[in-house]
Amino acid sequence: MQLNRPDVVAEVTAAFADYEDALVAGDVDRIVGCFAPEAVRFGIADHQVGVEEQTAWRRAQPPLPPGRWLKDTTIATYGTDVAVVTTLFGYPGSEVAGRQSQTWVRLPPGWRIVTAHVSHPE
Repeated sequence: MQLNRPDVVAEVTAAFADYEDALVAGDVDRIVGCFAPEAVRFGIADHQVGVEEQTAWRRAQPPLPPGRWLKDTTIATYGTDVAVVTTLFGYPGSEVAGRQSQTWVRLPPGWRIVTAHVSHPE
């Protein structure tokens, strides 16, 4: 198995950038489109199984605060079909960084998140 093939890292980097762009824009359909249908997502104070639950939850949420930033984003790929993305995130005026991790898998429609976890320290 090849780790971190540059072509695969580039593909996942583009998929992750599209996800982040959709997240910042509050584009629920694009956000949810980045997930596999059966994906599990653990949020800071929430939990969704499948895109139907996630869609309902996201539609009920207020938009993200402006100025979201990412730090120390890493993309590790395993072969040509699996990747793990981790990053720290935050917003202006806050010294505390949240944590985000996603497992991406290449599925027939393309790269999709199959599990995600978001946490924020007290």
